[in-house]
Amino acid sequence: MFADCPVCKLHFEIEPGFYWGAMYVSYAISCAILIILGGATLILLNDPDFWVYMAIIIPAFILASPLTYRYARIMMLYWFSPIRFDAKMANK
Repeated sequence: MFADCPVCKLHFEIEPGFYWGAMYVSYAISCAILIILGGATLILLNDPDFWVYMAIIIPAFILASPLTYRYARIMMLYWFSPIRFDAKMANK
């Protein structure tokens, strides 16, 4: 994520530590993904061994971690900041 907007030069870090809460949002997203994958593995593979769950869930968690944290930061920015999207600025 950029520190400043490349178009309007707005600084995204509202205050020091603003995005620490994104870790909790990212954790919730990751838990949801892992629960869905675990449930799908249980149903589709008819309750396989423990290592099969781990072979599916661990790589998915590692691959999804950068994306979940990035989207968690975006959600924090939209939900809790005074910054709003301005379409006129996007068309520059």
